[in-house]
Amino acid sequence: MDIAELSMSLNQNRIMSAVGTAMLGKTLDLVEGQADMMTDTMGSMNTPSLESLVYPTSGTQIDMRI
Repeated sequence: MDIAELSMSLNQNRIMSAVGTAMLGKTLDLVEGQADMMTDTMGSMNTPSLESLVYPTSGTQIDMRI
């Protein structure tokens, strides 16, 4: 292997590493945005719990005796 071929190989490896790092950064940004959207969506959901569907009057009245 001569010096020119070795130099080209090292430069190609450096470029591929830089491209991989840039792609990883973009992927992390995308995943972070999706996680934020999912968190916002889950926070805005106002669905009743399963227990309130089975027992709709449970927890709506207080029975007290003195």
